[in-house]
Amino acid sequence: MVMNWVTVLQVLLALSIFNVWLLRFNKKTQYRAGNAKTMIEEFDKYGLPAKCVWYVGACKLLLAALLLVGIWYPTVTVPAAAGLAGFMVCAIVMHLKVKDPWQKSVPATLMLLLALLVVYGGL
Repeated sequence: MVMNWVTVLQVLLALSIFNVWLLRFNKKTQYRAGNAKTMIEEFDKYGLPAKCVWYVGACKLLLAALLLVGIWYPTVTVPAAAGLAGFMVCAIVMHLKVKDPWQKSVPATLMLLLALLVVYGGL
């Protein structure tokens, strides 16, 4: 395993996803949509069905895990990062949909940029 800037970004991106979906799932943050206090409330604010939270969470956690697996099996890195980039675009669109101030989109925007850098570095 060679530690380079792509590997560092993979780990950073994966840990960020794990943090949001495992540690902060039921915690209020300044980045949640509207006045939502939990992830479930946030998805409700977006007008998405409750089961969508579990689908999106499972997909994001799987993609984050694949980013870590990609350290040893690089062929999964680009698809995992591209998948996360797609989810981040959707997150930004959802913030726009509910007319959140731009600051609430900053984490999704940063993760989108990280994911795109990983895609670029893995090509």
